[in-house]
Amino acid sequence: MTSALTNLAFVIHIAGGTVGLISGLVAVATRKGGAVHRTAGTIFFGAMLTMAVFADYLAIVRPGQIPNLIIGTFTLYLIVTAWLTVRRPEGWIGLTEKLVLAAALSLLAPFALLSFDLATGSPPPFKSAMPLKGAVMIAIYSFTTVLFVAAVSDARVLLAGGLSGARRIARHLWRMCLGLSLAAGSAFTNGLSRLLPKSMHLPDAVLFGPQFACLAVLVIWMIRVRFTPWYRQHKARLNFDAISSSAGG
Repeated sequence: MTSALTNLAFVIHIAGGTVGLISGLVAVATRKGGAVHRTAGTIFFGAMLTMAVFADYLAIVRPGQIPNLIIGTFTLYLIVTAWLTVRRPEGWIGLTEKLVLAAALSLLAPFALLSFDLATGSPPPFKSAMPLKGAVMIAIYSFTTVLFVAAVSDARVLLAGGLSGARRIARHLWRMCLGLSLAAGSAFTNGLSRLLPKSMHLPDAVLFGPQFACLAVLVIWMIRVRFTPWYRQHKARLNFDAISSSAGG
């Protein structure tokens, strides 16, 4: 029974990730704020939640998967906070934003402890199915840094009393794009390499390319939103479309 449930969880996890990748690419490629973008974003939100929840389940039922449990939970955190950012009115905070900061700090603490142990050569506080060295160690340091940035970002939202304008869109953007990057990494860097026969070797560009491409898109859009007139022009265009639609109705 346990094996059957685990296999089913793998299928649902992979299906959620596949739908998340496709819908995420559509959301990135289509006009922001448009009907297609919103629909694709909603599908992406649901698919990524499904993928992350079952990733956490698999990390719990399989031994030595504590890092994957934290990463799966971090993915949940990213997607939920990105969704909440655009669902909340501008300049508004509540209990949820305080809980979000608590979640970020809770996720940061074990990664910060693990990074400290790795940096000082101390034994890690748990057993891992993968050796904590090389690319895995770099990934752990990277996650620790990103979690620190996320926690600081959540604290700034509380101190500012909420976000508005380009900063609000940028927060939504980087969290959604980073979630998409994690899905790409899970599918290609981690999943594809394990499914292929050991005798078959794919170039690193194939395994790591999709994930780095998502990160490149994140950087490009962050620059566009924060350092160019794109946001003002986009908001003006949306307001014009809304007025035109209202007048036409």
